[in-house]
This record gives sequence, structure tokens and C-alpha cells, in this order.
Amino acid sequence: MNKVIFLERLQRERDKFELLLNQVGFTRQMTMKGVSGGSMSIKDLLADILTREQFISDRLNEVVHGESYSPCTSHSAAFDFEKAYGYPDYESSLYQKEKIDHLVIHKHKNIALDEIVSQELAAYSNIMSSLEKLTHDQCIDHDLYHRIAEHTFRPYRRTSAEIRRWLKSIAAESK
Repeated sequence: MNKVIFLERLQRERDKFELLLNQVGFTRQMTMKGVSGGSMSIKDLLADILTREQFISDRLNEVVHGESYSPCTSHSAAFDFEKAYGYPDYESSLYQKEKIDHLVIHKHKNIALDEIVSQELAAYSNIMSSLEKLTHDQCIDHDLYHRIAEHTFRPYRRTSAEIRRWLKSIAAESK
């Protein structure tokens, strides 16, 4: 894959995700529990996406500045990582990749939806900005196409599926 094609794919996936969020619309619906097994809201799922995007944004920034990152290999290192950055080491083998971290959700519980959206948009913008600074060879050397996909459009797809399922269930309930 080359960088231009990847950027187009990333933006296309992002556009689909944003269109779905626009369909949901109302802030009230974004904060209603019932999504993802009934215990979470769309706001909660956006907090998860925010931290995943912030994770990869920070890793991209490290690559841009010639710094190196190594996934945590011990629980104490993973604890220290989360304490330092405010999100889990999503690339550590100690972390379940598909699982939503309830500590992340809890940390964002008292943060307004608008603020989460604002931070998430900033993280996405930082990803795009950092990616544009990197060469194709840097992207290949650091496996960035795969890593960025893991922290952006794969979570968008998972979250979108949860939202669509929820929207169908509330539509069926209102009939």
C-alpha cells in the first residue's frame, strides 16, 4: 500500500463514521445508555475511540521526532504507561485489542460530550498531520499503515456496528 491510497482510505472510513454519528444527531441520544450490550452510550464509545486515536497520534509523533516506542511487557510497565499517558498501551500483548477499557470510559464519565468530540477531532487531525510528515519508507519501517488502521478505522467499524444495532433496536421499540 502507498501513503496516498492509505490516506484516502482512512478519510473514506472517517467520513462513513461521521455520517453515522450525524444520523444519530441529538446530544441526548449520544449520551443514552443502551449501546454495546446495554451498558454504554455513544459518548462512551467515542471516549474509547479518542484514547485509541490519541495513542496512535502520540506514537506517530514519536516516529516523526525519531523517538522509539516499545510495547509494555510487564503489568507494572503497563500500569506506569497508563498513568503517564492517561490511556492503556493498546499495542502491548498484555492488552486485549478488541476490548473496551472500562477505566477509560470511567475517566471520561464527567467530561462533556462536546469536549470529547473536540479532543477526538484534534487527535484525528494530529494523526493526519503526522502521517503527512512521514515518508512512505518510514510508514513501512514502522508498520504504520497497519497500526494506524488498528487505532482508527477498525474501531470506527466496530463502533458503527454497535450504533447501527442500537438504532435498529430503538426503532423497533418505538413501533
